[in-house]
Amino acid sequence: MKIEQIYTGCIAQAAYYLESNGEAAIFDPLREVQPYIDKAAKDNAKIKYIFETHFHADFVSGHLDLAKKTGAQIVYGPTAAPEFDAVIATDNQEFKVGNYTIRAIHTPGHTLESTCYLLIDENNSIHGIITGDTLFIGDVGRPDLAQALTSELTQEVLASHLYDSLRNKIMVLPDDITVYPSHGAGSACGKNMSKETTDTLGNQKKTNYALRADMTKEEFTAELLDGLGAPPAYFPQNVLMNIKGYESLDTVLEKGVKPLTAQELEATANSTGAIVLDVRHENDFVKQHIPNSIFIGLHGGFAPWVGALIRDVNQPILLVTPEGKEEETVTRLARVGFDNTLGYLKGGIDAWTAAGFETESIRSISPEEFAEGFAKNPITVVDSRKPGEYSGGHVADALNIPLDFVNEQLAEVPKDGDYYLHCAGGYRSVIMASILKARGYHNMINVEKGFGGIKNTNVPVVTGQTSCSNS
Repeated sequence: MKIEQIYTGCIAQAAYYLESNGEAAIFDPLREVQPYIDKAAKDNAKIKYIFETHFHADFVSGHLDLAKKTGAQIVYGPTAAPEFDAVIATDNQEFKVGNYTIRAIHTPGHTLESTCYLLIDENNSIHGIITGDTLFIGDVGRPDLAQALTSELTQEVLASHLYDSLRNKIMVLPDDITVYPSHGAGSACGKNMSKETTDTLGNQKKTNYALRADMTKEEFTAELLDGLGAPPAYFPQNVLMNIKGYESLDTVLEKGVKPLTAQELEATANSTGAIVLDVRHENDFVKQHIPNSIFIGLHGGFAPWVGALIRDVNQPILLVTPEGKEEETVTRLARVGFDNTLGYLKGGIDAWTAAGFETESIRSISPEEFAEGFAKNPITVVDSRKPGEYSGGHVADALNIPLDFVNEQLAEVPKDGDYYLHCAGGYRSVIMASILKARGYHNMINVEKGFGGIKNTNVPVVTGQTSCSNS
């Protein structure tokens, strides 16, 4: 038997591949399923089951495409009601994969249907537990996602369920078993996840705040909800796609990986209302880009930022990509439900200018130039980092408008005179500048290398203060 974690860092998601005696199972697969099929073929194994821990909010699962291509059965836990064929397991129901037994353990809390899967070997010993979003390394799943779909399932109600599930279903298991969660640090499905992606249950009992033995349900709920920010807007839309179904990724790629001339891209944007999404490096975007295009670079937290800022997964999208990155971009958009890509600019920005179309740029300066200007005259500074980052250290008198909330806080953006915009390293500030430019704000000056560069200059930095952001 082998169990393999397949971790995708850009969305901080872990799928699992289990193989035993010629049979295989996939847990929480990503949208692109061919790698799982290839892995099973290499092992001369047949994929028998696709186990889903819950209806995911932060990505669209590959369960439907994988089932169609392999004939494997999709399995959900109790109370799940998908609009397609699936096995709805009862609590403690067992499934055989080769010599291994997979036992479904209903653990409501993150969502009502959330289910963990015990991995039991041929000697009836528990090897590990795939916990989905019920238990992370250092954290547990947020309990506030179901209310968008069912008003009675408040975060307090689900937090109460989660407390019981952790203590009655998981903490009673042997300390030496391995915890295999679905997410790691960077995911919006929790607030305090570790960079580690597996651990023993015993160590989690010692180190995870949510598993303290002496914790009351009231204390658990208070700590779990404290500091829990609003979930990204695309989460409920992804849940519905996972429940109702979606287009095959093959179809999405066929439509999205379509080369367009500059004239065709402009005409398509005008006729469909498509956003032009530029996914090149921020340094390239700053120098030259299509007017009103939005920058979200592939090399950063691409898909989560797309979901947080574009919001509607049905929004038509046209792409400006680095050469050869067209299919990767469409695939990564589809992972979070953005299936309406209509094509990409063939030849990139050079083709745009060769066709005689205008481009724009963003004024951008080095941290040293920023320091010189700061020393000479009072200047307005906008810090686009998260409130926690801001409170850990920021430029004196800087205004905190987190990128996450730029759409809600447009009224706070300075309208009179130039202002300097920065983030931590230079990625998020260019995203924010592109959004503001598309909305008619052109008075920002981007600070390259962000706060990481600024704090190495003589610009005065304040620490230990509360963010002035209203978010």
